[in-house]
Amino acid sequence: MPSPQRAGTAARNPRHARPLRPAAGGGRDDSESAERRAAARLLLAHPLITAAGPWAGSLPQIRRHAEALALRFGRFLGYRLLVDDTGARLFKAGLGSGCGRGLRRPGDGALFTPRSYACLALALSVLPDVPARLPSAELGEAVREAIREAAAGAGLEPEAVADPQLADALAALTDRQIMVERDGETVVDHAVARLLVAGPLAGSRDGADLVRRAADPGPGGERIYVRRRLAETPVVLLDELTDRERGWLRTRQRREGESFADFLGLEVEIRAEGVALLDPADELSDLEPPGAGSPARAALLLAERLVEQLRPVPGDPVSRTAVGPVIGVPVPDAAIDGALGDIADEYGGRAGWQAGYLSDRSALRRDVLDLLHRMHLMAPAGPVRADTERAERSPEAGARTATDVRGARGAATSGWVLLAPAARYAPPADTEEGRPGRHARRTPQLILADLG
Repeated sequence: MPSPQRAGTAARNPRHARPLRPAAGGGRDDSESAERRAAARLLLAHPLITAAGPWAGSLPQIRRHAEALALRFGRFLGYRLLVDDTGARLFKAGLGSGCGRGLRRPGDGALFTPRSYACLALALSVLPDVPARLPSAELGEAVREAIREAAAGAGLEPEAVADPQLADALAALTDRQIMVERDGETVVDHAVARLLVAGPLAGSRDGADLVRRAADPGPGGERIYVRRRLAETPVVLLDELTDRERGWLRTRQRREGESFADFLGLEVEIRAEGVALLDPADELSDLEPPGAGSPARAALLLAERLVEQLRPVPGDPVSRTAVGPVIGVPVPDAAIDGALGDIADEYGGRAGWQAGYLSDRSALRRDVLDLLHRMHLMAPAGPVRADTERAERSPEAGARTATDVRGARGAATSGWVLLAPAARYAPPADTEEGRPGRHARRTPQLILADLG
């Protein structure tokens, strides 16, 4: 499901309401290619743009370049672009199990529950059969009736649907301009509703099969999959790719950087642990900017302190695995709890953090780790794709095989791992010769290097 186009304050001043700066590191450029690049960036950030939404003003330039954009998105990322009188819809693909980001409630940002997702799916199922205008209460009752029918068809006892969960589903549809409340009535835009679902529902046996099919890159294989990972995630770490995908990326990383710069105005950063695309205009991230809210402030302070405690030192045995770079370091739970407790005590009161987080440290821990996970600075411990695949040699990798990164996050199977990108948040190290301990040593620099 595409990101919402927020109503209310956000709709009056949406993040991309202004024209997107078209190129990396440059000034304004009114050329045709720059306008096309700006349109591509907007679609990547907001794959559903409607005539009634906050980005409607950009539809003329999207329509002007629709043919070229559809061709480029299709060839480069395997995405389908549809532009019609309703608006513009970029049909993206999934990235596989464990790579998605859940929907969040508009009010408090809490993740959707399974029951909220069920309400949303059933709401979508009843929309084609409801009139364009109906009393608001009737839509809610139609969803409840669909739930009762679904439960009966599966031989289950129907359970009561809590109003907050149904409200979550309807709010998600409202955020995407599928429905709007007017004077006690709900106005449904059936044309936009038909554009919403992008996954291969009809041919999927179950949820796991749907996730697998949605991530299938098709004939493009590793080329399309790796590009999608680069475009849709904060950073692509080598152990998140298979041997074939790492081999392809190793031979193409410089040329791919040039292609992303030309198409989307992004700059590539290549390091020993992986590759990231950077947006000089800072407009394409769907994460809240650092510092917005108590969890974000606490998250960056926690990353800084954990890096200071755990960073490897050049020459130490822990600075590399037997065959490849260190991508992650296991973090003891006590280190997380201790550092986060100190941060809350030192900063929470005077910085005006939410009282709920100061009184409920487990909630603070949960939301801070969730944000660091989404930022790709920490991750749950456990095997990743490189650990579970059968090593293969990519025929496109030439005479050399891809870097072996199995075990690059240590041997922990539970808890959390601090990832290499967190080193960006390391404080300057005190290098006084007389100061004892690991923290007196110089911070190692992540060296720009080829992935081979």
